[in-house]
Amino acid sequence: MKKLYYSMGEVSKLTGLEPHVLRNWEKTYSELKPKKNSAGNRVYKESDLALIFRVKELLHDKKYSSEGVQDILTNGEKKKTSELSVEAQKDLSEIRVFLNDLLERL
Repeated sequence: MKKLYYSMGEVSKLTGLEPHVLRNWEKTYSELKPKKNSAGNRVYKESDLALIFRVKELLHDKKYSSEGVQDILTNGEKKKTSELSVEAQKDLSEIRVFLNDLLERL
């Protein structure tokens, strides 16, 4: 499901990351700069979500250090880091969240 903006709660659910981790990543990775709405809440675009999935993959799956992730974000990477596209990862995460919500209702 494509949306223009995602709230921090929605991003947290989709990525499986706590809000404090997302706020910390904003400080650590200068490329991650979600806008704030008129109420002061963070709103994430698709590009922000894609970047979060990429950082999560590099840190958690590929076991890069924060410095290594920053280097890749700044200078790029020679080879593809994931077999699944970011869009596919996001879609699968949305399906997982939907199924978990459905399971809780049963």
